[in-house]
Amino acid sequence: MKAILVLFDTLNRRYLPPYGNDWVHAPNFARLAQRSVRFDNCYGGSMPCVPARRELHTGRYNFLHRGWGPLEPFDDSMPELLRGKGIYTHLATDHQHYWEDGGATYHGRYNSWEFFRGQEGDAWKGHVGDPDIPDAVKLARGETWRQDWINRGYLQTEEDHPQTRTFDAGVEFLRTNAGHDNWFLHLETFDPHEPFFTYKQYKDLYPHDYAGPHHDWPDYKRVTERPEVVDHVRYEYASLLSMCDHSLGRLLDQMDALELWDDTMLIVCTDHGFLLGEHGWWAKNVQPWYDENIHNPLFVWDPRVGHAGESRRSLVQTIDLAPTLLDYFDVVRPPDMQGIPLRDTIATDAPVREAGLFGSFGGHVNVTDGRHVYMRACVDETNGPLYEHTLMPTHMRSRFSPEELRDIELAEPFDFTKGCRLMRVAGRPQVNTFAHGSMLFDLETDPHQDHPLVDDAVELRMAGLMVALMRANDAPADQFERLGLPVTGDVGPEHLLLRQQYERVTQVRAPLPDLDDLPVGRYDLHTPVSDLLADSDAVTAMRAAVPGLLDNPRLATLAHLSLREVAAMAPGVLDGVRLRTLATGLASVSARAEPER
Repeated sequence: MKAILVLFDTLNRRYLPPYGNDWVHAPNFARLAQRSVRFDNCYGGSMPCVPARRELHTGRYNFLHRGWGPLEPFDDSMPELLRGKGIYTHLATDHQHYWEDGGATYHGRYNSWEFFRGQEGDAWKGHVGDPDIPDAVKLARGETWRQDWINRGYLQTEEDHPQTRTFDAGVEFLRTNAGHDNWFLHLETFDPHEPFFTYKQYKDLYPHDYAGPHHDWPDYKRVTERPEVVDHVRYEYASLLSMCDHSLGRLLDQMDALELWDDTMLIVCTDHGFLLGEHGWWAKNVQPWYDENIHNPLFVWDPRVGHAGESRRSLVQTIDLAPTLLDYFDVVRPPDMQGIPLRDTIATDAPVREAGLFGSFGGHVNVTDGRHVYMRACVDETNGPLYEHTLMPTHMRSRFSPEELRDIELAEPFDFTKGCRLMRVAGRPQVNTFAHGSMLFDLETDPHQDHPLVDDAVELRMAGLMVALMRANDAPADQFERLGLPVTGDVGPEHLLLRQQYERVTQVRAPLPDLDDLPVGRYDLHTPVSDLLADSDAVTAMRAAVPGLLDNPRLATLAHLSLREVAAMAPGVLDGVRLRTLATGLASVSARAEPER
């Protein structure tokens, strides 16, 4: 038996022809759909990139216990379990996060591995001098931004690109090992993750008029660009997706040429999607986990079953992939794995679960039953209590600091830690969900999640499903307290949040005001906050318009931005309603006469 897992990063299913898209050029994804079973109700679980990969290895949710980080000493790793049973495992990838502090224990679980350099600011080529960077639409211009422009200079042709080289390695592995049995190839590319860097032959597939600054790397923020700019970025994403499609086609060609379909499982999937202007947002992480980001594409060919060109409606998740591969190779699934092998679902659409959890550490905790999606925010603005539980104290690109570790406690073992006690460290999440509030959507009547519901009966049922899954995951008690849910006992009407948080939901979902509709003058919403803070009249106007704004400590860290950019980057600090009030207040300052000289 043989198996191939192809993992794309940031693959939005709404841009794929098998899921109904009619303008993206992706013939090989259409071809794949005819050679496999397409899952229409697949959700991610632990977000974003590396938490999703820990889930891929362990077959269980991990976002309730800690954030981004390595595999833990007590984790069961699917490729390592296969390796222990004599299945040869190989990883070929250009995903640079595996080689940072927060991902450093994943690649070692395979018999062999290859890494191809150059994606998204990978610390690759050393240039002391600054690179030439064109005029670009980008607010976050840190070291990763600078390094990415250095790297692009070494990726002049498609053959140079790390995605191409990764698939080259996958094709080489197939040619070398097609005649052997008992192997697993994990082929993973970082694309179509941002930046949406690709080549002319793919851009030419999407002709359009755009004469603005360079824009292929959206910030994680609210959309402030005009519609034609949003369209341009969508075409840039589609161009890179078409390059991914070409690479996928090369793999499918090899499976055809080497006659692998009879004895080789193929899984093609992603970790999450990406917002490209939907809901008024770019990207992920800083907003709720809307459908575009978490309702994922999944294609599976299982030669034991033989079904192809069909779809399945059962609710499945990323946690099911490790158990599916173990089952395929007849390796016993460890008791700590929560996922379910998908063989019967592939064959008959047999149900897998009543509901599934998803979310990111310190963000909304979400549950879906396949029709409703319930997004549970924290009960108050502290977003606490919240603790990381880990024996591997690293963030994405750094170790935990001594300041973070000085007050650590030891937590008692969880039911999956094999008797190990863990460090309990105060959490520092990327987003505070209190700003967004709790939401409920009915995907059957509102597939684009445009109309949040308030329905006590449905909320009560969904909250009950959430609590049951959290308990089954042995979630920390602090997560229940943060969310205002009971650690033991039934969920009751006293635990409902939709009604009490609905006003906040409405306010934060309101679009940012169009600058053309606002008064302008010496000061307006384009003026940097630092300039406004230097003028006592502007400070007075801001305090009168939005009391408490200037007392928010986050504003000081964003003072280089304009007020509109602050609202885009940090909706918890400033939303569209208060932004309009500020514009009016600042216009009154600009109207005042200058003192005579």
